[in-house]
Amino acid sequence: MECGALNTNLSLAPGERLVITDDLLNGTVGDLAAMSMAAIVARDSQVARAAIIPLSVAASKLKPGDRHKYEHLFRLIEETAFDDSVRESAEALIAANFRESQIRELAQELGGTIGPARQRYRAFLDIIKLLIDRKISEGGFLDEFLEFTRTVAGKLDFGIYSLCVDRMFASEFIPIVVKASLLGEILKYPPLVRKELVTNLLSSSKAPRELVNHARNQLGACMTRAQATEIILFTMLKQSWQAQKLAPGRPTI
Repeated sequence: MECGALNTNLSLAPGERLVITDDLLNGTVGDLAAMSMAAIVARDSQVARAAIIPLSVAASKLKPGDRHKYEHLFRLIEETAFDDSVRESAEALIAANFRESQIRELAQELGGTIGPARQRYRAFLDIIKLLIDRKISEGGFLDEFLEFTRTVAGKLDFGIYSLCVDRMFASEFIPIVVKASLLGEILKYPPLVRKELVTNLLSSSKAPRELVNHARNQLGACMTRAQATEIILFTMLKQSWQAQKLAPGRPTI
């Protein structure tokens, strides 16, 4: 709920990385309570909808008389989830008594949006390799990046997109001028997406200091004072998470 209050996407562990659909569909996140919270507070609609599926499967395995707790849970999801499509899916699953056919329909719908986007993501990795091998110009790469963003951003879960950007910023094989150009494009993104990507960069221990300092200098030029302050505070929060994770004897969640 704190993630939702901060208007941010969910992290799998503090300061590590964002939850992606695969984490929920392949069992990386196996705790039903964690799945429930992902369905309710995830700002990424793909992640939130993916969390519905294993919860539905668990409910479908129970006898109808034993499903009252799941029915109550799904009503809470229907009432409180941030994403409209998740609320609609929860309502439909309750009405269908968690029938397998209804669950399969939801999984197929989710797969229909994720599959093509994943293919586009893998194709973009080949473009990154072309840049590293100096077989594509900076301008050509930026054009490919913008096309990749337009094609995929609304269909590929944001955790994977964020991971891709983070790795490009950290890669020693990508020229700093290209990274600065990528940052320039990201600073034009909608506030929520921009905040996630910029704070990841500012709190990164792997990105070059030159790029981090450049990003800090750009805050005042591209944002209002309130937006820049929010990013600075959220960066400090992420750095605090990272410090807690690295402290000896401190548990992580």
